[in-house]
Order: sequence, then C-alpha cells, then structure tokens
Amino acid sequence: MNSETLQFLVLLLNFASAWMMVGLIWLIQVVHYPLFSLVGRDAFVAYAAQHVRRITMLVAPIMLIELLSSIALCIVRPPAVEIWIVILGMVLVALAWISTWMLQIPAHEKLVSGFDSAVNLRLVRTNWIRTIAWTCHGIVTGWMCWMCLTAIA
Repeated sequence: MNSETLQFLVLLLNFASAWMMVGLIWLIQVVHYPLFSLVGRDAFVAYAAQHVRRITMLVAPIMLIELLSSIALCIVRPPAVEIWIVILGMVLVALAWISTWMLQIPAHEKLVSGFDSAVNLRLVRTNWIRTIAWTCHGIVTGWMCWMCLTAIA
C-alpha cells in the first residue's frame, strides 16, 4: 500500500467515525437523555444500568476508531490538508473525550444509583460540550476531505 492510499484510508476512517459520532450524539442529546426523566423511578436503576452497558458497546469502538484515526492523521496527513486543521480535529476529539470522562461518566455513575433530576439536567446540559465538539469535528473532517478532493481535480 502506497502512502497516498494510506493517507486516504486514514482520512476516510476518521471522516466515517466522526460522522457516526455526530449522528449518535445528536440522537442522545435531543432524544435519549431528555427521556430519562420519563422512565419512572421504579424502573430507572435497571434502565440506567442497561443504558450504560448498551451504549458503551456501541460508542466505545467508534470513539476509539475516531481517536486512533485522528492520531494517525497527525502522522500520515494528506499533503492537501494543512497540519493546523488536523490538530484542530485532534483538539475537538480530545475535548469530547475529556468531557465524557470528567462530566458524563460521573453523571451516569450517579444515575445508576437512582434517578436524580438535578443530575439528569446536568447530564443534558454538559452533554452539549460533546455534541458541539463532535459536530465540529465532523465538519472539520468533511473540510479535510473537500481539500483532498479539490487538490485532485
């Protein structure tokens, strides 16, 4: 595999994983998290535990692929893409990960013990950090793809 093919595949993987996260985070932000308050206190503990288990199985591999392909882009960057754009993408991914570990995971850990409307509200509000970061990263990856496509044309 030549370097141009590798650069393209890494960029494509980064684009695909970023946009998968964009779709997932908007679904979670607008639909899923706000509905937590409607589950009911009796069923919530089991619901929250299942949410954490199932959503982790879905998002963890995609987040890892996005992170690794973002790092790889720093190493095998297509020539049409300036390094600062790759770094911007990396910063956005890091922001989503930091928010996940520092804000959303602790909120989920509290909610697994029982529904708390204040914690749920904090989860919904702080999740906007990830929603915006992932949306911006998706846009940045699209921009990088556009730069590569226009360089070919």
